[in-house]
Amino acid sequence: MSIPVIEQAKIQAQVLVPLMKALQAELGEARAGTLVRQALGDLYRRYGEEFARAKNEDNLGSTMASAFATYARDGALDYSVIEQSQDSCAIDVTGCRYAEFYHALGEPELGLLLVCSADFAVAEGLGPDVKLTRTQTIMEGASHCDFRYRRAGPGRSD
Repeated sequence: MSIPVIEQAKIQAQVLVPLMKALQAELGEARAGTLVRQALGDLYRRYGEEFARAKNEDNLGSTMASAFATYARDGALDYSVIEQSQDSCAIDVTGCRYAEFYHALGEPELGLLLVCSADFAVAEGLGPDVKLTRTQTIMEGASHCDFRYRRAGPGRSD
Protein backbone atom coordinates (compact mmCIF):
# COMPACT_ATOMS: atom_id res chain seq x y z
CA MET A 1 0.00 0.00 0.00
CA SER A 2 1.39 3.39 -0.97
CA ILE A 3 1.78 6.21 1.52
CA PRO A 4 -0.67 9.07 0.90
CA VAL A 5 0.98 12.24 -0.43
CA ILE A 6 -0.04 14.23 2.67
CA GLU A 7 1.81 11.75 4.88
CA GLN A 8 4.83 11.87 2.57
CA ALA A 9 4.83 15.68 2.87
CA LYS A 10 4.74 15.48 6.66
CA ILE A 11 7.61 12.99 6.74
CA GLN A 12 9.65 15.07 4.29
CA ALA A 13 9.04 18.20 6.38
CA GLN A 14 10.90 16.62 9.29
CA VAL A 15 14.07 16.82 7.19
CA LEU A 16 13.35 19.68 4.81
CA VAL A 17 12.24 22.32 7.32
CA PRO A 18 15.45 22.16 9.41
CA LEU A 19 17.51 21.92 6.23
CA MET A 20 15.78 25.00 4.79
CA LYS A 21 16.37 26.94 8.01
CA ALA A 22 20.08 26.07 7.87
CA LEU A 23 20.30 27.02 4.19
CA GLN A 24 18.50 30.29 4.82
CA ALA A 25 20.86 31.13 7.70
CA GLU A 26 23.90 30.36 5.57
CA LEU A 27 22.83 31.66 2.15
CA GLY A 28 19.92 34.00 2.81
CA GLU A 29 16.26 33.33 2.12
CA ALA A 30 16.29 34.26 -1.56
CA ARG A 31 19.31 32.14 -2.55
CA ALA A 32 18.17 29.18 -0.43
CA GLY A 33 14.70 29.36 -1.97
CA THR A 34 16.12 29.48 -5.49
CA LEU A 35 18.34 26.44 -4.87
CA VAL A 36 15.51 24.41 -3.35
CA ARG A 37 13.06 25.32 -6.13
CA GLN A 38 15.63 24.24 -8.73
CA ALA A 39 16.47 20.98 -6.96
CA LEU A 40 12.89 20.00 -6.24
CA GLY A 41 11.69 21.30 -9.60
CA ASP A 42 13.41 18.48 -11.45
CA LEU A 43 11.79 15.91 -9.16
CA TYR A 44 8.32 17.42 -9.51
CA ARG A 45 8.64 17.77 -13.30
CA ARG A 46 9.28 14.02 -13.38
CA TYR A 47 6.08 13.51 -11.36
CA GLY A 48 4.21 15.47 -14.02
CA GLU A 49 5.79 13.34 -16.75
CA GLU A 50 4.78 10.19 -14.86
CA PHE A 51 1.17 11.40 -14.48
CA ALA A 52 1.00 12.10 -18.20
CA ARG A 53 2.50 8.71 -19.11
CA ALA A 54 0.28 6.82 -16.66
CA LYS A 55 -2.88 8.38 -18.10
CA ASN A 56 -1.60 7.66 -21.61
CA GLU A 57 -4.15 9.97 -23.18
CA ASP A 58 -4.17 13.47 -24.55
CA ASN A 59 -6.84 14.76 -22.16
CA LEU A 60 -5.52 17.43 -19.83
CA GLY A 61 -8.74 17.59 -17.81
CA SER A 62 -8.76 13.88 -17.12
CA THR A 63 -5.06 13.83 -16.25
CA MET A 64 -5.38 16.69 -13.77
CA ALA A 65 -8.56 15.33 -12.17
CA SER A 66 -6.68 12.08 -11.59
CA ALA A 67 -3.65 13.93 -10.20
CA PHE A 68 -5.81 15.90 -7.77
CA ALA A 69 -7.46 12.70 -6.57
CA THR A 70 -3.97 11.42 -5.72
CA TYR A 71 -2.99 14.59 -3.82
CA ALA A 72 -6.38 14.66 -2.05
CA ARG A 73 -6.21 11.07 -0.81
CA ASP A 74 -7.08 10.51 2.86
CA GLY A 75 -8.89 13.85 3.08
CA ALA A 76 -5.82 15.96 2.29
CA LEU A 77 -7.77 18.36 0.04
CA ASP A 78 -11.32 19.59 -0.33
CA TYR A 79 -11.74 20.62 -3.95
CA SER A 80 -14.15 21.10 -6.81
CA VAL A 81 -13.52 20.54 -10.48
CA ILE A 82 -14.93 23.69 -12.09
CA GLU A 83 -14.06 22.81 -15.68
CA GLN A 84 -12.65 19.69 -17.28
CA SER A 85 -12.01 19.30 -21.00
CA GLN A 86 -9.50 17.99 -23.48
CA ASP A 87 -7.33 21.10 -23.23
CA SER A 88 -8.16 22.60 -19.86
CA CYS A 89 -8.92 21.93 -16.25
CA ALA A 90 -10.02 24.38 -13.56
CA ILE A 91 -9.98 23.28 -9.93
CA ASP A 92 -10.66 25.24 -6.76
CA VAL A 93 -9.20 23.87 -3.53
CA THR A 94 -11.23 25.07 -0.55
CA GLY A 95 -9.59 23.02 2.19
CA CYS A 96 -5.94 22.03 2.44
CA ARG A 97 -4.40 19.87 5.14
CA TYR A 98 -0.95 20.63 3.69
CA ALA A 99 -1.52 24.31 4.54
CA GLU A 100 -2.97 23.43 7.94
CA PHE A 101 0.13 21.36 8.69
CA TYR A 102 2.60 24.09 7.72
CA HIS A 103 0.57 26.76 9.51
CA ALA A 104 0.60 24.59 12.66
CA LEU A 105 4.41 24.41 12.34
CA GLY A 106 4.45 28.19 12.06
CA GLU A 107 6.11 27.84 8.65
CA PRO A 108 3.59 28.75 5.92
CA GLU A 109 6.37 30.36 3.83
CA LEU A 110 8.21 27.05 3.78
CA GLY A 111 4.95 25.27 2.95
CA LEU A 112 4.57 27.58 -0.03
CA LEU A 113 8.12 26.78 -1.13
CA LEU A 114 8.14 23.04 -0.43
CA VAL A 115 4.55 22.13 -1.38
CA CYS A 116 2.81 24.82 -3.41
CA SER A 117 5.69 25.72 -5.71
CA ALA A 118 5.77 22.08 -6.84
CA ASP A 119 2.50 22.60 -8.71
CA PHE A 120 4.17 24.65 -11.45
CA ALA A 121 6.96 22.12 -11.98
CA VAL A 122 4.41 19.28 -12.16
CA ALA A 123 2.54 21.25 -14.85
CA GLU A 124 5.80 21.68 -16.80
CA GLY A 125 6.26 17.91 -16.69
CA LEU A 126 2.86 17.42 -18.33
CA GLY A 127 4.23 18.96 -21.50
CA PRO A 128 5.71 22.18 -22.87
CA ASP A 129 2.29 23.33 -24.03
CA VAL A 130 0.64 23.01 -20.58
CA LYS A 131 0.44 26.18 -18.51
CA LEU A 132 -0.74 26.56 -14.93
CA THR A 133 -2.13 29.82 -13.64
CA ARG A 134 -2.79 30.18 -9.93
CA THR A 135 -3.42 33.59 -8.41
CA GLN A 136 -3.80 32.65 -4.74
CA THR A 137 -3.26 29.87 -2.21
CA ILE A 138 -4.67 28.86 1.13
CA MET A 139 -1.05 28.56 2.28
CA GLU A 140 -0.75 32.34 1.76
CA GLY A 141 -4.01 32.99 3.63
CA ALA A 142 -6.51 33.06 0.74
CA SER A 143 -9.93 31.43 1.00
CA HIS A 144 -9.04 28.95 -1.75
CA CYS A 145 -6.43 27.96 -4.31
CA ASP A 146 -7.44 28.56 -7.93
CA PHE A 147 -5.72 26.11 -10.26
CA ARG A 148 -6.23 26.80 -13.96
CA TYR A 149 -4.49 24.45 -16.37
CA ARG A 150 -4.60 25.15 -20.08
CA ARG A 151 -2.98 23.52 -23.07
CA ALA A 152 -1.84 26.02 -25.68
CA GLY A 153 -0.58 25.38 -29.15
CA PRO A 154 -1.57 25.08 -32.80
CA GLY A 155 -5.33 25.00 -33.20
CA ARG A 156 -5.85 25.57 -29.47
CA SER A 157 -6.75 28.75 -27.66
CA ASP A 158 -4.08 30.15 -25.34
